[in-house]
Amino acid sequence: MTFAATLVGIGILGLVQRDFAPICQPVPEGFPAREVLALVCALVAAATGAGLFWRRTAALAARVLLVWLLLWMLAFRGRVIWLAPTAAVSWEGWGETAVLVAGTWTLYAVLATGWHQRRFGFAVGERGLLIARTVYGLALIAFGAAHLAYVKETASLVPAWLPAHAAWVRFTGWTYIAGGVAVVAGVCARLAATLAAVQIGLFTLLVWGPAVAAGSADASQWSEAVISWALTAGAWLVAASYRDASWLAFPGERRGSAQGSLRK
Repeated sequence: MTFAATLVGIGILGLVQRDFAPICQPVPEGFPAREVLALVCALVAAATGAGLFWRRTAALAARVLLVWLLLWMLAFRGRVIWLAPTAAVSWEGWGETAVLVAGTWTLYAVLATGWHQRRFGFAVGERGLLIARTVYGLALIAFGAAHLAYVKETASLVPAWLPAHAAWVRFTGWTYIAGGVAVVAGVCARLAATLAAVQIGLFTLLVWGPAVAAGSADASQWSEAVISWALTAGAWLVAASYRDASWLAFPGERRGSAQGSLRK
C-alpha cells in the first residue's frame, strides 16, 4: 500500500533527522518536551504504517493513527487557526492534515470488523466513510481558497513551460472548491474526489518532482515534496472508497460500499 509505505518513510525520515517530519508541523519552538514529541511522531508514523501492511493489525493501526492525527489537527493546526482565523494559509495547513485524517478514516471505516464495529460503530462502515469524505471535501475547499488568496505566491510554483501562470492558479483554485463542494454534497462525488486526487498528484509530479529528481539541496523543497506525496496518497484512498458508486451519482443514490470498495 502506497499510503502505508509513505507513513513508514515519514517515520524513518523523522528518526534520521531527529526532528518533526514535514506532515507533523507546526510545533512552536519552546513547546515542552519538543524533541520527545518529535520522536513519538516519527515512531507513530513508522509503527502504524508498518501495521497497515498486515491484515491482523491493519484496523488497529488505522485507529491509532486516526486518533493521533485528529489530536494533532485539533491541538496544533487548530492553534494556528485560533491565532489567525482569517488567514487562508491557516486553513490550508489544516487541510493538509485533514486529507491525511480523511485517508486514514477511510481505511479504518473499511477495515474495522468485530470489536471495532461494536465499540466504534459511529466511526466505521458507511457512517465512517461519510465523515471521512466530508473532511476531505472541506480540505479541498481550504486548498482552493488558499490558491485564490495567494495567486502570486502560488503562481511562482507553476512550471515555467506552462503559460498564464496566474490563470492556472485560479483555475485549480476553483476546481478544488468545486470538487470539495461536490464531495460534501454528494453530487458526482466519485468524479469530484477522483479529479481532485489527480490534481494533487499532478501538482506533486510537476512542481516538486523536478526538484527531487535534480537532487535539490533545498530542504524546504524536499519537505514540500514529502507533504505533497502524502497528500496524494491520502486523496487516492478517499477516491478509491467510491469504487462501487456511479461517477455521476446524486444524493440518495448508492455512494459506495464500505466493506467492498478498498478490499478489491
